[in-house]
Amino acid sequence: MTHHYHINLFWSSEDGCWIADVPDLMGCSAHGESPAEAVDEVAIAIELWVESARAHGDPIPEPRYSPAIYAIRRAA
Repeated sequence: MTHHYHINLFWSSEDGCWIADVPDLMGCSAHGESPAEAVDEVAIAIELWVESARAHGDPIPEPRYSPAIYAIRRAA
């Protein structure tokens, strides 16, 4: 099943790896040596998170997180 949750992806100097975090799913995150690896790993984590929630009868949140997007406007 495909889920459309937002993924925050960032480099962690402290951990020395890329972190992928899913704000809509508490505690759902993964890491990798590359951005692609972190995203691949968090896709697995999302599936496991949802599977566990179903197994325990817990609610599965709808994707709601929407990041703030800032654009720099150039003077014409």
